[in-house]
Amino acid sequence: METFFESGIFFLRNLQSMGEWLVLPMRAVTFLGSEEFFLLVLPALYWCVDTALGFRVALILLVASSLNGALKLAFHAPRPYWISPEVKAFAAETSFGVPSGHAQIAAGVWGMIAATARRGWVWLVCGSLILLIGFSRMYLGVHFPHDVILGWLLGAITLGVMLWLWRPLSAHLALQSFGNRLLLALGVSFGMILIELIPYLWLRLNFTLPPSWLEHAAAAGAAERLPDPLTIEGAWSNAGAFFGLMLGFIWVGHCGRLDLSGKLGVRIARYVVGLIGVLLLWRGLSVLFGLLALNELLSFLLRYVRYALTGFWISAGAPFLFLRLRWMTIAPGESSKEAEALAG
Repeated sequence: METFFESGIFFLRNLQSMGEWLVLPMRAVTFLGSEEFFLLVLPALYWCVDTALGFRVALILLVASSLNGALKLAFHAPRPYWISPEVKAFAAETSFGVPSGHAQIAAGVWGMIAATARRGWVWLVCGSLILLIGFSRMYLGVHFPHDVILGWLLGAITLGVMLWLWRPLSAHLALQSFGNRLLLALGVSFGMILIELIPYLWLRLNFTLPPSWLEHAAAAGAAERLPDPLTIEGAWSNAGAFFGLMLGFIWVGHCGRLDLSGKLGVRIARYVVGLIGVLLLWRGLSVLFGLLALNELLSFLLRYVRYALTGFWISAGAPFLFLRLRWMTIAPGESSKEAEALAG
């Protein structure tokens, strides 16, 4: 592993020697692979473009994030500027380094968009974004080359497995009752917590954060975001969002297929109003629940609830509102009593 670190530091030093004029462009590029960015894009896809595509993007985003969190804890490897004063911290992260979450998520999400569109120019754009996002993580000093390469590989594997299993799993779930689908979604969400909880508990017993990591991070200019990698907050976030999203998607699917057609102004209205709801739940409840969290376990449970409500709003709450406002309809020939009730 030391060989990887030494060669990686040499590579990053030469990369950063290109000059600091790239800092702002690379920060902008790295944002295109962040969870915050996809939180803005996902509702636009789900409410205004293609519900099925939006659901697939959300699913691979959450699965990739969950796997990444578990693997980060399992490998518990440092970031470049944590171990070398020669690497500048043009960005700062508190979690472990390998594999790169941005690279993994970018490969999965942008790959899913390209695989669904099946157009050459879309593959070109998405492929370029995947490469640029990985490059930006190295230039900013937050990842070694092997972190990024492993992230790309895992993202591609996740995408391939999901595309391979999509049809048989969809056909199997279509035969299940409404209650069984919900129980399965709840079980998977608990599994997402468990796969991070196991390495987390092992680290709590067997790992001590080296003081030098803190010293190097502070010296690199990341004093405000020092390494703090022993956490499983992300597991509860991903699990809650997954369950809320699945709950809403199953409910809406039981009512009928959403018809997203409409004038541009209507689609923009959907996005703006719906996004306000996302921000109120995601950020507003963060403040409220922060006041109620009296201990760590309660904090985790409230985080699960907050992300579950946000996921449910995206997949069902906002569409329910749009149906009531006549900004959205159920596709012709697919209405049901539940759909008619939703539409008022």
